[in-house]
This record gives sequence, C-alpha cells and structure tokens, in this order.
Amino acid sequence: MDLKLKDKVIIVTGGSKGIGFGICKVLSQEGAIPVIVGRNETDALHAATEIKAEGGEAFYVVGELNDKAECKNAIDSIVKQFGRIDGLVNNAGVNDGVGLENGNYDDFMLSIQRNVAHYYAMAHHALPELKKSKGSIVNIGSKTSVTGQGGTSGYAAANGARNALTREWAVELLPYEIRVNAVIVAECFTPLYKKWLQTFENPEEKLDGITKHIPLGHRMTTDTEIANTVAFLLSETSSHTTGQLLFVDGGYTHLDRAIQ
Repeated sequence: MDLKLKDKVIIVTGGSKGIGFGICKVLSQEGAIPVIVGRNETDALHAATEIKAEGGEAFYVVGELNDKAECKNAIDSIVKQFGRIDGLVNNAGVNDGVGLENGNYDDFMLSIQRNVAHYYAMAHHALPELKKSKGSIVNIGSKTSVTGQGGTSGYAAANGARNALTREWAVELLPYEIRVNAVIVAECFTPLYKKWLQTFENPEEKLDGITKHIPLGHRMTTDTEIANTVAFLLSETSSHTTGQLLFVDGGYTHLDRAIQ
C-alpha cells in the first residue's frame, strides 16, 4: 500500500532499537526518511546503516532527550540538513519501576522527565516546521496509562500524560491541520522486553503466562504491527483522524478476560 510518504522527513525518538527501530524500518520501506534521535551514537549509526543496507534512507542525530537544550539542537540539526519536518514520532521512554511504596519524590519526577517531558520539548521545537508541512505527530504510549501495573507510578503517570497531551495537542493544532494521535502498546516483544523476562526464574513460563491472555492469536504484538499503524497515522490515508488513542495489542487491554 502506497501511503504517499516518499521523501517525508519523520523524526523518531529512540528509533535505534525495539519499537522505534521497527517504526524506522517500515517508514523507510514506504520511502520516507526516518531521522533517529537518541543518546547513543553507536546504536543510532548501526540502525541507520542497517536501514540503508536494505535500500532505504535514514539519518540520525545524537542528543540527550532529557536535556531540553539538546532537544532543540536536534530539531535545528534536522532542519539544517533537510529544510523540513513532515512528522514526529515521540517514542523514547523506559518503564523504570519507580513505585509509590518503594519509590521517592525525586525519582518520580525524574521518571516524568524521562518519559514525557521530551515529548513536549520535541513537539514544541518541531512545531514551526510541522505548521509549514501540515505534518502529523504520533505519540507512543503504554497500556499502563489505563490498566495500571503496580510498582511503576512514574511510568504510568507519564503515559497518562501522553494520552492527555495527544488530545490536547489535537485540539490546539486544529487551525494548522496538524493531526495528533497515539498508538498504545501492551505486550510487544522487544530486546528490552526480553531483558525484563530474564529477571524471572523461568522466563519461558512467564512469557507463556502472558501470551495466553492475549485474545487475538495468543501471541505478542510485533514491532512491525505497531509500526504499520504509526505509518498509517503519519500518512494522508488517515487524513481525517486526529485525537485518537489506537490500541494495537491483540485485544489485550479491553477485551473481556472471560473469553480466554
């Protein structure tokens, strides 16, 4: 399906690994130019090189997203390189396990900064170019925003904020015809997810216990399935879709557990 994304310059924060890298690969396959923004140059270079080896285009900018000045510098570098920005995918973040009982105020605030403050900074600095291109913003979120998880107050709160900002920006940016949507992830198998599984005594048993509760196919969501929806939301194909939270999760979040 031609989503008419050819030569579109689309920023993907945290685009060198996991879901972000999956998004970059699909965007490149659609002819877009994904621009990876992240702190680790080695990872970003490896991701961009792999995409180019497969015949796509990719670019990267090294920047610490927790630093508002570096967010601005990243945007400035991208505009200098390409002269435009057509889309922004806010993806970077980490489920850092800052809970209520075993956490503290300072770590909670740091978790908010790590997981949602840069969503605002990147969108704020990209906005002048998005207004010119009538581009789109896609925020990647987590089911923790609506289900809770336990022991992760900071991450859950940040994801609730991601959902709220998606709706807020969709309203504010209507005059500029900039669409803003969110893709909410539940159980998607990534290197980070695999690392988390390894913290359990029997990782395979833990994984089976999760997948049996995923209604559609009793399997994990793939990063490509997330990426396909992101690409759709960035494209003209979804030209009248804004302010939406799309759960790409095989029905895990909302379907009745009684069907298992």
